[in-house]
Amino acid sequence: MNTDSIILILLIGALAGWIAGKIMKGKGFGAIGNIVVGIFGAVLGGFVFQFLGISFGGLIGSLVTATAGAIALLFIVGLIKKS
Repeated sequence: MNTDSIILILLIGALAGWIAGKIMKGKGFGAIGNIVVGIFGAVLGGFVFQFLGISFGGLIGSLVTATAGAIALLFIVGLIKKS
């Protein structure tokens, strides 16, 4: 993995985490937290979408997948924090 790929992953992760924080009504975790949530969300979203047989390609597809996974992750974290 080269430097450009790592930077692109971090940018997509940050954007996905930020979007998920806005959609989930401000449950963002700051810049670094949003990157982490976005990256873990991308992994979660990729796994769930693959399981369901859904596939998106390109940068937009990666962003959609990462955002969906980050939203799901924030939802799960919200459920855990309530209990």
